[in-house]
Amino acid sequence: MTIDWSWIGDHTDDLTTLTVSHLQAALSAVFFGVLISLPLAVVAHRVRPLRGFLLGVSNILFTIPSIAIFVLLLPISGLTRTTTVIGLTVYTLVVLLRNTVEGLDSVPEKTKEAAKAMGTRPLRTLLTVEFPLALPVIMAGVRIATVMSISLVSVATYIGDGGLGQLFTDGFQRDFPTPVIAGVVLTILLAVVADAALVALQYVLTPWKRRRA
Repeated sequence: MTIDWSWIGDHTDDLTTLTVSHLQAALSAVFFGVLISLPLAVVAHRVRPLRGFLLGVSNILFTIPSIAIFVLLLPISGLTRTTTVIGLTVYTLVVLLRNTVEGLDSVPEKTKEAAKAMGTRPLRTLLTVEFPLALPVIMAGVRIATVMSISLVSVATYIGDGGLGQLFTDGFQRDFPTPVIAGVVLTILLAVVADAALVALQYVLTPWKRRRA
């Protein structure tokens, strides 16, 4: 299998555009997944009877094939980026919701009792004590969800919006391996760079861990 380097040189602008589009779709899904999972995780953590229900629903949604989700969304949002983002967001929820719940569960009860004894209101305790201490576990979920979304964006090619996945379709249809190889390499690079960026973000957001080290 050989690579036509001249094709890559001639299509640099297209590769850049597809890469940016691919990343935008993946990060949008993770962003909305975090916005949805955080309040749901607090409910699941605080209201135990709802815990199994919420986690169960997210697990069921995760079992639905990605193609099926996109097809089901077509009558609602059509062949648009919205369909892609909604479908990917659904897949991020199972990871983000579970990790956020586990992160909140990992906060020592004595720490929360100490905050309560100091007169800290429940909401402030959640924002300034529980979430910061749960952040490493939550960020682990964000990293997994981000890499997963980057890999799944290509599936949206079947509805006309797949970012780098369009290179796969183009290469296979023409029996021309160069676009396929370029798409694979760029997708892997996106996943590696995004994961490294999230590790750096976690490092910045958890200064107490640096002081402890």
